[in-house]
Amino acid sequence: MAEFSIIETYFNRQQQNDVDLGVGDDSALLSPPLNHQLVICTDTLVAGRHFPLETSPHAIGWKSVAVNLSDIAAMGAKPHSILLALSLSQIDHDWLKQFSQGLYDCCDQFGVRLIGGDTTQSPHLTITVTALGWIETGKAITRSGAQVDDLIVVSGSIGDAAFGLKHLGHPLQQRLDYPTPRCELGAMLKDLASSMIDVSDGLAQDLGHILDASGVGAKINLNQLPIQPALRQLSDNEQWKYALAGGDDYELCFTITMQNYAKLLQLKPNVTTTIIGQVTQKSGIVFEKDGLDHPLQLQGYQHFA
Repeated sequence: MAEFSIIETYFNRQQQNDVDLGVGDDSALLSPPLNHQLVICTDTLVAGRHFPLETSPHAIGWKSVAVNLSDIAAMGAKPHSILLALSLSQIDHDWLKQFSQGLYDCCDQFGVRLIGGDTTQSPHLTITVTALGWIETGKAITRSGAQVDDLIVVSGSIGDAAFGLKHLGHPLQQRLDYPTPRCELGAMLKDLASSMIDVSDGLAQDLGHILDASGVGAKINLNQLPIQPALRQLSDNEQWKYALAGGDDYELCFTITMQNYAKLLQLKPNVTTTIIGQVTQKSGIVFEKDGLDHPLQLQGYQHFA
């Protein structure tokens, strides 16, 4: 089967009205909404590196979209469309059918269209998705806006995916294979949060990016970390390792004033949010447990380890 036959069979759906030109030409064409900025991100997933080799094709398709929509959500933007670059070692029609279904299932749930991309042969399965979204001009939430005394808040629960990776077959593997991008929450926060990031490489490491960009520090209450019951059965150090350094959560970590957090709760977001700490003037992260400093040595996901 030739490249264009693969595209036509598995990756060419009828486009929606807000896509001027999609799959099938040299490039896609979009018309930006008035007074909006384009938000763009890209992520690459490599078999055996970013997901276990035995991961189902449907889950790989879902995750390849979801991790990018999470980056769009972290800017407070509305996701619009994706581009897919797919490198395959061989043509496996059953795999392609399941993969494309997983990709489209995620796209459909979050109102996203596939508008173009590329396919090629490679010794290793590699999936690169570029996501595009829109946000009103000047409304994007960046990493650099955190202010001293802001609350530090995280969505959902953390450490689930890392635990699932180490315990394949456990129910929490679902959180590894099928992350949920917090698109609705991200959009709610665009007029409320002072800074935001999605948690992909571990909460402590990703929060550190906010602190560095904003020139501030943080105090984190270890008692307040939103951790699932399965992790609560572990020792404290194991819990914290999964929750703070595990990665692959794709939850949102954001800073926000107490007043704006109250406004967020009035909007009734579709995911729980938990205050885990406060922004401080002194650089770095101070961990506390039961009101006392509790130093931890943590390292998040390293892409070139």
